[in-house]
Amino acid sequence: MKRIGLLGGSFDPVHIAHIALAQNALDTLRLTGVELIPAANPWQRAALHATGDERCDMLELAIAGHDGLSVNPIEIERGGATYTIDTLRALPQDARYVWLLGADQLANFCTWHHWRDIASLVDLAVATRPGTPLTPPAELAACLQEQGRLLEELPFSPMAVSASDIRRRLAAGESTEGLLAPSVAAYIAAHQLYR
Repeated sequence: MKRIGLLGGSFDPVHIAHIALAQNALDTLRLTGVELIPAANPWQRAALHATGDERCDMLELAIAGHDGLSVNPIEIERGGATYTIDTLRALPQDARYVWLLGADQLANFCTWHHWRDIASLVDLAVATRPGTPLTPPAELAACLQEQGRLLEELPFSPMAVSASDIRRRLAAGESTEGLLAPSVAAYIAAHQLYR
């Protein structure tokens, strides 16, 4: 059975750390592919700055040349509030899915909408700082074990890059050199985003 990684996010904008994480998961976890899923309207976050179409366009540019990475616009097409559980239930059932997340997201996983159902549908792979132990909340660890689901470690050196910092730099007219794929930077400039 195919094993597909899922990386959700606002990708507002997509930056080099997103792509590095997806590529690392593809290689390290021996996945068939990794789908990047831009959120339509993340319920735990502030309003987004770029439209769904713009964020999909930037993702397509960012993954060009990365075999095995693809963009899944399922949440943008559905619209409305974005809940991970709805997305997982709508995916084709011909694969085993691995949800990719950061250690910070793991810590608050049990606050997610229908988190137990999510844990029954996917394996989890957590990007951890090298040398930092992987410590899931006890409730989550027990739930994964009951469901026969894996919790895998994805060693990933943190990169000093964030979408909010990139937006701030762009708004201030500062350089984003080395933080964005050149094609994404060109798209942002051409469409005058984040000004």
